Amino acid sequence: MPTSTFIKAEKVVATSLGLLQRELTLPQLIWRDAVGDFAGVRGDTVSIRLPAYAPARKRALRSGATRVKDGLYERKIDVSLDTDIYKDVPISDEQLTLDIADFGAQVLNPVITGIAMQLEQEVADEINGANYATTIAHVSETDDAYETVVKARGYLNNAFVPLAGRRLLVGTNFEAELLTNEKFVDASRSGTSETLREALIGRIAGFDVYTSPAIAADRAYAFHSTAFVMSQRAPVIPLGVPWGATQAYQGFAIRTVRSYDPNLVEDRFIADAWVGTNTVTDFGHWLGDPAAGGKFEPAVNPDAPVTGQANAWANDAARLVRAVKITVA
Repeated sequence: MPTSTFIKAEKVVATSLGLLQRELTLPQLIWRDAVGDFAGVRGDTVSIRLPAYAPARKRALRSGATRVKDGLYERKIDVSLDTDIYKDVPISDEQLTLDIADFGAQVLNPVITGIAMQLEQEVADEINGANYATTIAHVSETDDAYETVVKARGYLNNAFVPLAGRRLLVGTNFEAELLTNEKFVDASRSGTSETLREALIGRIAGFDVYTSPAIAADRAYAFHSTAFVMSQRAPVIPLGVPWGATQAYQGFAIRTVRSYDPNLVEDRFIADAWVGTNTVTDFGHWLGDPAAGGKFEPAVNPDAPVTGQANAWANDAARLVRAVKITVA
């Protein structure tokens, strides 16, 4: 049976040393809660509607040419609440009576923080594990970091990814190269007075640049905020518990419950948060070799895809084009 340990001394100062733990950044960089209520839906899954791609046609005036009728075909991205992030802490009568001076500081805050950190890890796993349509290999000894970012920008431009909302998420190796690059504008010189939990380190080539230890040191990702989606909910508070509440922390909803087990003569403090993540893909093909600047063309009708082309990039498929992966060697 796990037990908790609380510092017991003649005198403990009210303040404590800060924990060496990462800042929570990633969930604030992506599409959060883009879907609504999960209650009563099959498979705990809700679909995000992607608008129809509907390029217009043209004809010459006075030509008498027949007008072509086109349908509209929407697409969807599914998000499922499939993971329960939880913490279950037993606390004895002796600890409650003699050891714990501040329940909020010694029990509630560490538990909530741990839940939030794991929620962020879900986003990190989604970003790190995604299947990217484009990967850029950056060699530190020969490649300029600015030029690599510009190349990533070009791929996003050719996929018509919106300019607003672009982020560059960097591991420590690529971060070091950017910080010494003369074209990098750090946050203190950019006039930015508020940063996203101190993770915004600057701006380069149209990207807000963020760092996070949740991604590998030899990776970087250039993406739009809609490239990844996260939905998160707190379970309901059971009617049979004497105390329960929903805590809001760093934009997360976390259920906390406290109950007493008379058989074990101990309190139980538990916390839960439900989460689901997904990658947003676009169904379509490139009109030319993407490595040579080809433009991405979404499929008008995903049920009638372009197939049979000699080049794989010329065939319709679901592709992550709202993000570019950068490997650093």
